[in-house]
Amino acid sequence: MAAPLLSYENLGIVQGSGWLFRGLDLYIGERERLALIGRNGAGKSTLLRLLADRVEADEGKRTIVPGTRVVMLEQEPSFAGHATLMDFATAGADAPAVHEVAAIADQMGIDMGREPATASGGERRRAALARALAMEPDILLLDEPTNHLDLAAIDWLESWLQRFTGAFVAISHDRTFLTRLTRETLWLDRGNIRRKAIGFGGFEGWMEQVYAEEARNAERLDAKLKIEAHWLERGVTARRKRNQGRLEKLHEMRAQRAAMLAPAGAARLALAKDDVKTKSVITAEHVNKSYGGRTIIRDFSFRVQRGDRIGLVGANGAGKTTLLKLLTGEISPDSGTVTRAKTLDGIVIDQQRALLQPEKRVRDILADGGDWIEVRGVKKHIKGYLKDFLFDPSLSEARVGTLSGGERSRLLLAREFARESNLLVLDEPTNDLDLETLDLLQEVIADYEGTVLLVSHDRDFLDRTVTVTLGLDGSGTVDIVAGGYAEWEARRKAPAAAAKSAARSAPSAAPVTAAQPKKKLSYKDQRDLDLLPEQIEAMDAAIAKAEAELADPDLYVRNHKRFETLTRDIERLRAEKDAAEERWLTLAEEADSLGS
Repeated sequence: MAAPLLSYENLGIVQGSGWLFRGLDLYIGERERLALIGRNGAGKSTLLRLLADRVEADEGKRTIVPGTRVVMLEQEPSFAGHATLMDFATAGADAPAVHEVAAIADQMGIDMGREPATASGGERRRAALARALAMEPDILLLDEPTNHLDLAAIDWLESWLQRFTGAFVAISHDRTFLTRLTRETLWLDRGNIRRKAIGFGGFEGWMEQVYAEEARNAERLDAKLKIEAHWLERGVTARRKRNQGRLEKLHEMRAQRAAMLAPAGAARLALAKDDVKTKSVITAEHVNKSYGGRTIIRDFSFRVQRGDRIGLVGANGAGKTTLLKLLTGEISPDSGTVTRAKTLDGIVIDQQRALLQPEKRVRDILADGGDWIEVRGVKKHIKGYLKDFLFDPSLSEARVGTLSGGERSRLLLAREFARESNLLVLDEPTNDLDLETLDLLQEVIADYEGTVLLVSHDRDFLDRTVTVTLGLDGSGTVDIVAGGYAEWEARRKAPAAAAKSAARSAPSAAPVTAAQPKKKLSYKDQRDLDLLPEQIEAMDAAIAKAEAELADPDLYVRNHKRFETLTRDIERLRAEKDAAEERWLTLAEEADSLGS
């Protein structure tokens, strides 16, 4: 291995009354693509700041090759004192030139003349990215780079990083982002760091192997460690198994929902049966909404059923917030109607944390200073409830100001999920959450008995959570797709792919005949409908087998070609699985419309 560009030996830093971590050895080599993983509060952001030389370590030796440029994208950079976004991007002695920033800003579609105070979170994020990327780093340190970015900006960033010739370390809750880009993983866990030559795609299998081994070792020791073993085995591995069951249920719900949607993706309002109508909680019929002469929503009709998990996706400015406000009654349509059930009682969880005053204790936020909290009508002790949301029970006395950003988000979720409701509105809930908390949030949403409206740019989270996706492209049209982000993306790409295929296969002079109405599925379509579930299950097994082999810590060194083959196979199998699921859902919709 070539000499590293940047390394730390025996790294340690004190936080509060003790060591956050100590005795860490790590390095970053040329063109490495590293995922930095760890629970909220483990010290991931602090570790990046140490690598960037933004803070001073209490112990350890930092070594860097002369001339190496290290650039860090902060999770929440300060724009204070800057008149415009461009002023922020070009401030400082080592800042890039205006034309260098402008070149990247143009590609990302951002007006750098905006005042930071009036810019959206996504605009400020893109400005910070433009500054960091224009500095031409040799090592790029990214702390939650996809926060506040829309899907188009995330796609652009992924393409840029794929072409990037330097090294990067990324902290991100976006599983899709990490899986596509990283090749090695740094796992910061309980004050120690582990390194493995696998990308994020193999991380969960590796983590379960580590926890299982620790659990076996702990069982041989004293009672205190047995308690930890119980948490490791039941709290992590068992949760994964439960989530697999929930994912199977989610696929069943998507299939049922697909049967209620017309093949073109519009809700069958006029033909809905009485039993379907009684389950409706929100009904939109021919809704139109415009602002300043621009059509935001055009002729939108849809029925939200009780228990639906609805995901709203699209670029910033496409109309997601407008559609959400129309469905919840915050604004009225220009024409058309939106009817809501009289019994609808909703709660909204967004990125505003006004309730979380820094000086308050955790118990003040959850239980008004008491020991008991009422969770949807059932009294629970605050310490037990904190454990449900992955907090150490002793944190009940902690001040909110001492919590990390992710912990504060988790506390807000714990507070709001305790309330009784039958409609849950989540606006970008995944920002600042670690991967383990995302698993927990998926679990809570899956077990929620009411209806969920969810705005998110987290593609993996949508795929694991929602039953129906409402996709907005900015033209006013709303695509209605049974499934998550992957199904919506496949639906968007299908017309172009079909047009290309038709152009290739069309004969030079084809006779024109009147299309005969179909009475039943063709033999091939019926066979695909019957066999695809088994084939999808086989693909799942093949993916799991490949990921398990990829989790071998010595595979990269022992057999680099095999490592690359497995990585390609996993990507191919996932694409084939997505296509197979989309094909099955399409056939299921068609079979339902034919009465097959």
